[in-house]
Amino acid sequence: MSSGVAARCDAKKLVRSPSGLRMVPEHRAFGSPFGLEEPQWVPDKECPRCMQCDAKFDFITRKHHCRRCGKCFCDRCCSQKVPLRRMCFVDPVRQCADCALVSHREAEFYDKQLKVLVSGATFLVTFGDSEKPETMVCRLSNNQRCLILDGDSHHEIEIAHVCTVQILTEGFTPGGSTRATGMFLQYTVPGAEAAAQLRLMAGEDASGSKRQAAAWLAAMHKVGLQRPKPSK
Repeated sequence: MSSGVAARCDAKKLVRSPSGLRMVPEHRAFGSPFGLEEPQWVPDKECPRCMQCDAKFDFITRKHHCRRCGKCFCDRCCSQKVPLRRMCFVDPVRQCADCALVSHREAEFYDKQLKVLVSGATFLVTFGDSEKPETMVCRLSNNQRCLILDGDSHHEIEIAHVCTVQILTEGFTPGGSTRATGMFLQYTVPGAEAAAQLRLMAGEDASGSKRQAAAWLAAMHKVGLQRPKPSK
């Protein structure tokens, strides 16, 4: 990908919505696959009471909308202001207790796992039915849209096209622990009938490299948990 195209993919703009300021991609097509759309707010006229505690709204008990689910709550049930990175909010926004809990859990993914994935790690990569693995550095693109593999060859796989992520482990014993050693990944290719596949295995060289690969695999496992479920 040329530097000019990459710059356009990573370009951002500041927009204001009813929920707050958001820093969103300049072009919608380049949005993160982990992103969520802002919800439609429940109309005020359809919400005379708090949707959590059933308190009646009046001059004293004011209504507030959760920025994550769009439902109506009283101040007591919707008082937390929490970062909501999946909707690209610049500042923490008001959320109900249930949504705030989910956003807090997601914060670890954004603060830790994404940084590990973007930094990358070295693996032995086998494509399809090939018997010869290739040493490649695997990383997530800065805009989070592609898995990039660089070695003697170069490959880019859109995260949105990934359909299976299976972490390979070894060392399991009853009551014991396992160690991530690789990953099996299936993805769709535009125009192809069958899904393509690849296998990544951590190398056996430096212990630091193996630790980095294990951390990268653990972070990649989180990708499947963060991607929005496709609408039916």
